[in-house]
Amino acid sequence: MSKMLKEKEQKKEKPNQQSQPQNELDLEAIEKKWQLYWEKENIYAFEHKSKKPTFSIDVPPVYASAGHLHIGHALHYTQFEIIARLKRMQGHNIYFAPCFDDNGLPTEKYVEEKFHINKNTTTKAAFRKLCLEEAKKVEQEYSDRVFKKLGHSYDWSLLYTTISPEAQVISQSSFIDLYNKGECYQAEEPTIWCTKHQTALAQAEVEDAQRTTTLNYIEFDLDSKSKEKILIATTRPEFLSACVGIFVNPEDKRYKKLIGKEAIVPIFNQKVKIMADEKVDQSFGTGIVMICTFGDTTDIEWWKKHKLDLRSIVTKEGKLVNSGVLNGLSLNEAKKKAIEILKEQGRLKKQESLNQTLGTCWRCSTPVEFLVTKQWFIKTLKHKKELIEQGKKIAWYPEFYRTRYDDWVNNLQWDWCISRQRFYGVPIPAWYCKKCGKITLADKKQLPVDPEKDKPKTKCKCGSSDFEPEKDVFDTWMTSSMTPQIASRTYDGFKPLSLRPQSHDIIRTWAFYTILKSHLLFKKIPWNDIAIGTFVLDPQGKGMHKSKGNAVWFDELYDKYQSVDIIRYWVGTATFGEDLPFQEKELVAGKKFLTKLWNASKFLFMNLEGFKPKFQSKISSHTNNQIDQYFIEKFDETIREVNLAYEKYAIGEAKRKAEQYFWHDFCDNYLEIVKKRIYQGTEREKEQAQATLYTLMLKQLKLFAPIIPHLTEELYQMYFKEFEKTKSIHLTDWPKPETKMDNKIMKAGDKFIEILSQVRQEKSKAQKSMKSEIILTIPKEDKAILKDMLTDLQEVTHAKEIKQGKDKEIKIEIL
Repeated sequence: MSKMLKEKEQKKEKPNQQSQPQNELDLEAIEKKWQLYWEKENIYAFEHKSKKPTFSIDVPPVYASAGHLHIGHALHYTQFEIIARLKRMQGHNIYFAPCFDDNGLPTEKYVEEKFHINKNTTTKAAFRKLCLEEAKKVEQEYSDRVFKKLGHSYDWSLLYTTISPEAQVISQSSFIDLYNKGECYQAEEPTIWCTKHQTALAQAEVEDAQRTTTLNYIEFDLDSKSKEKILIATTRPEFLSACVGIFVNPEDKRYKKLIGKEAIVPIFNQKVKIMADEKVDQSFGTGIVMICTFGDTTDIEWWKKHKLDLRSIVTKEGKLVNSGVLNGLSLNEAKKKAIEILKEQGRLKKQESLNQTLGTCWRCSTPVEFLVTKQWFIKTLKHKKELIEQGKKIAWYPEFYRTRYDDWVNNLQWDWCISRQRFYGVPIPAWYCKKCGKITLADKKQLPVDPEKDKPKTKCKCGSSDFEPEKDVFDTWMTSSMTPQIASRTYDGFKPLSLRPQSHDIIRTWAFYTILKSHLLFKKIPWNDIAIGTFVLDPQGKGMHKSKGNAVWFDELYDKYQSVDIIRYWVGTATFGEDLPFQEKELVAGKKFLTKLWNASKFLFMNLEGFKPKFQSKISSHTNNQIDQYFIEKFDETIREVNLAYEKYAIGEAKRKAEQYFWHDFCDNYLEIVKKRIYQGTEREKEQAQATLYTLMLKQLKLFAPIIPHLTEELYQMYFKEFEKTKSIHLTDWPKPETKMDNKIMKAGDKFIEILSQVRQEKSKAQKSMKSEIILTIPKEDKAILKDMLTDLQEVTHAKEIKQGKDKEIKIEIL
């Protein structure tokens, strides 16, 4: 045959004929092929003019601070991607925007560590430029090497980043609107402070840590007219220079006589008044407490309540000032020095070990301090009751996580501090008049703005045009709390999104702040559902962390198994809100399942040769064979169970139900039962069996498609696409139950499977081939129940004869 004739013949071949099952299952090649196909055909594009109901997902923006994910992160992002695929097949128009969080501290920290610089060793412009460049590199790496490789069905045309101009417009707009509503204010207040990053923090950015410290019992003199002394226990002797008051409980009979007197602070000799407060714990230490500005939150509370003096001794870098001999020392150095001096003076009377809970910066674990600084705040405390009610309007999966949200809201003690003293982030759109000091905000039409580069549109009310720019940037959550609006590209006229998937550890930050902002700005909830992702543990049951060295990396597992679908199969074992220890045996099980699906399909396609489905009505109407009806009805029940599980975002339960039918009902039983009719049945019997096989296999592929998208696409394209016409299995309709449960058929079918299982057990016990002939004797009532299935039972059990017994026992005689 000439080359030209060969080319003509090849063009005549049907697409499914070019992809007939290979002898070996090459998952890596299959996955790469269909990822390219999906991208080329734009399979997952959001249809902007579609009449389908929209299902929108508020995707967690990935921190642009590393180019790879450990398996826990890969699971979390794939978990809700499975939901996107499911909803698409269920008839929704999916709004699924990929995104990166390249704004704020994680990116800043990544750049500092990579280049060994910080904001004190470079310029603001140079540092911002470096952050943007690095973030772009990481995002490209994530897109190609992680998310596309995982087969994620994002619409990449909807990509956004949290530092983009569009995101900055929405973030800055929210600030302006909240300020105009009276919900945002500036104040010089005690602020939670990280001395390492030298920035204010919000309450939600403080992580509790446990440590063993020393409780120091220090002797104070009373005023010079008295020889009395008092003993005060403290863990922070370095704060003695900041002592502004001493408190006792008014009900403490030991110390009532002290109230109103003065004491002299050791080392620094300032006189402070002794006062009463009912919150003093009489059982802690000696029952006498010194108040310093500021060692902890109790100091702040009593400082405000009793209108005490302010003695600021800690710099933003964590060094001491206004502290005499301790000046210039770090807090730890100052503590050691103070203890040395107290010992020399004979004032350190006793020391005890103490287990202590202290607040630390959630990014660097540095213990936080409390400094008086000028910051921007959003009013939070006054809205606690409203925020609890907003949380109730959202469906939480699992439901018990709403309690964690409620507890966080109820225990809030601070308004939200939204300003940060960093180089990198979304600028606060404000200026200060150099003449009168009043604040001028940007005009919304000029957003996004950088006050250090741009000028306000209008003069100050005093008539001056001379402004000082705001140099602080927003807390990263100020922007991340607007992801529903940024993702949907909608600010005015915002409508709640369908789903927020997120991890449990940021309920107090991302979930809380998003609910807060949505309520204050729009009087709406941000989404209808919130699903808390699975937390993956290492094989020993401990949380995976890069810092602990126990992380299992996605790249390493992919290199070992050469398949994303195997990894996704493992993801499908997890259910939102439940911890999952990583067990590599689940990947081995995944490979086994995919191989079984491949081999079952090869057998099926071979036996469907020449079959042309013409289903104008329910598949059950195309066969009157009772065993066919039984497996169809049982599969319909499986669909109902799978759907119920998915309604709760219980992916693991849904997968187990579908897999149980495939392994046990379809492969172990139906394929064996139907072989005789396929090979030796009449034309009508063969056609009925083929119709049932075709439909059951296609629907099963659809059930598995959200979890293992590549292999199901391969198998769909090999055979089913020619008849179904839809260009991807992921655009086909999700299976729907077609039948109502027929109790008579179900009873007969269950009895059939019971007898078949018993026959198999007996043959196995006797170490006989499953094709060994038998004489089968069954009770009269069973024979009556099975009257329409006896032929299939006889054939699949290789029964030479099925007799009717006189008792209720089933008897099996192996010939």
